[in-house]
Amino acid sequence: MVEDPKWELAILATVQGFYEKLLQQAVGGEVPVPAGLEAISLQESGQDVLGTLSQMHRWLRLLDLAITPAMLRRAFIPETDPEIAEAMLRYFTRRKELTDINRDKTDIVVTFLYRHPRVPGQWETRGFGLDGDLPLSPFEIALIEILSDGEIPPLPDEHMQLLRQFTALSSEAEHMRDLNGLLESGIIPRVRDLKRAFEESFYHPVVLAAIAPYNAGFGRKFSELFLVAAGDIKRFAEDLQEQGGSILGTVDGVDVTVEHVAAFQESELLRSDYGGALEKFRRVSQLKKTLEQNPPVRRKPRLVPPAPPKPAAVRAPARPALDVNALCAAVTPQQISNEEGKLLRIEESIRVFVRVADPKFRQIVPMRFFNLALTAGEAEAYCADYLEEKSVRSGAARVILRTVAVVARMTTELEELKRTEHSSTLWKLHADSLIVLIEIGRTVAENAKRVVALAEQHGNNTEAENIRTSLRKLSECTEVVFTTLTGSAEKKTAGMGAD
Repeated sequence: MVEDPKWELAILATVQGFYEKLLQQAVGGEVPVPAGLEAISLQESGQDVLGTLSQMHRWLRLLDLAITPAMLRRAFIPETDPEIAEAMLRYFTRRKELTDINRDKTDIVVTFLYRHPRVPGQWETRGFGLDGDLPLSPFEIALIEILSDGEIPPLPDEHMQLLRQFTALSSEAEHMRDLNGLLESGIIPRVRDLKRAFEESFYHPVVLAAIAPYNAGFGRKFSELFLVAAGDIKRFAEDLQEQGGSILGTVDGVDVTVEHVAAFQESELLRSDYGGALEKFRRVSQLKKTLEQNPPVRRKPRLVPPAPPKPAAVRAPARPALDVNALCAAVTPQQISNEEGKLLRIEESIRVFVRVADPKFRQIVPMRFFNLALTAGEAEAYCADYLEEKSVRSGAARVILRTVAVVARMTTELEELKRTEHSSTLWKLHADSLIVLIEIGRTVAENAKRVVALAEQHGNNTEAENIRTSLRKLSECTEVVFTTLTGSAEKKTAGMGAD
């Protein structure tokens, strides 16, 4: 329960009003409301809030039995007020019921919020951060804000590992080319089992932030393949009807007629919940497969034939080897200045993450393509509140911040380079960034060695060793960059060694 019972009562009153509206539509009239829970009674200032809350919880448990996931799916349309969806989400996440029905309802609500942000494009908008991304996705941040009036415990490690499966499942679904293949792949039951495996963590903002985009992507793909299959079946039915036939085929021993297909409402079926409609989807898929194997109309079949295999894509020639030393010598002050701005933003973003993260996890900073591992000394430097001092320890901390930022930027640009190396132009942009980063890294290393010497003079051996450790990481990363850009492991004249 939240600290303010009036706030919880306001949330539950919103849920109650929405539920009652759905039931009124279902029964075609008013729904009797227990005394004291009428809208006008809930607005009275002298009410017994705790007593009303207890009564409201019992009433909502009863309403929950009457409201099905399919009813919610039909009710949440683009015009639905997001305030209602947010109140529903708070209600479900506080109950944390480990039932398929409650999970399905939560699924529907959180996916609605993802599909219909208050501001168009809100979840795609990125602020500055680690290599261009925030440590948390905008949607996850929004969920944390919505659910922040309740306690949000850390997500168990085993459940963090389970989250990674959504990426693979999403990719698998996206590569499906027909409805039958999608249904026979078993993705739907596998995802349901995965959601059950989270147990109470299913209602955690981190988990919901991963589930909603998966649901949206899968739903889009499922609808696309289902509508193609349904359209093909209807075209078969039209052809058969033109020639006086009536029976399209047999599925599970039952004849499927032209009349059956004519009464088929794709949009209604898609708006029902997958659990209840799965058997109908399977029958549609089986009918399409049967018709493709034994078409009842042979004079003018109109099913689109399978597309001929596409010729292998002609890949652009691999990027050429570069003269890194010569290119570094040509780096301009403007290029350095542009990259310095990016490094400052990365430093600030890592600081934000490390300072607010659970101490057990703050040494692993999530980046767009990888996890940035920090040493204990680096994490401590990013938490330092003495960076503005004129002291040896502040100088050491600033050196470590910049060294880590350069490593992060190099690693990101290397990944971008690998992804674009067969593009005739894009790879060059990332190669140029890496050249500038090598030059900045050289300057950072030279400055770091001076600070190491100063720290040792003052007896700050721990700070000196922390800097050496970070410099070794920079040296290793720089060597990888050289190898990637030149094809050899030679190092720039002014190396990045930590000695």
